[in-house]
Amino acid sequence: MATIQPSSIEENEITLGTGMGLLRFGATMDEVRTLVGEPEEIEESEDEDEFEHQEWVYHEEEYLVSLYFDREDDFRLSCIETDNPNMRLFGEIIQGQPLEKIQELMQRNGVADAEVETMDGGEMRLSYEQSMIDLYFDEGLLQFVNFGVFINDELEVQWPK
Repeated sequence: MATIQPSSIEENEITLGTGMGLLRFGATMDEVRTLVGEPEEIEESEDEDEFEHQEWVYHEEEYLVSLYFDREDDFRLSCIETDNPNMRLFGEIIQGQPLEKIQELMQRNGVADAEVETMDGGEMRLSYEQSMIDLYFDEGLLQFVNFGVFINDELEVQWPK
């Protein structure tokens, strides 16, 4: 059984453009398997999806982690989505925080150019396109985060070093 249980704060730390904890963007499927084990589910992209990919889903006791591998990038880890209650960004726990607090955190750390969108169901998405992170809020509180590897202006993937 796969487990991504934190043994230190750093394992839940989101590093923009790099990954989360030991999960680094650019890792192969085999490298990810070695780190976190077999996923509980593997979902293939639909035919109408713009990008062909695999989503590996890990069900933890209190949260989900989805890891995305794009065919275009030789099925290397390129995106992570999680609602981990212990996830951190810039050293601060962000799960359950209000939109304004997250915007302040991002601004304090030099991340600007936010876009806020209200979804059909009333949920809100806070996006930082340059930093490749989307934060999703329900009833004003952060529920989950989707973040990925950086992409330059020529749409080339910028794998972390």
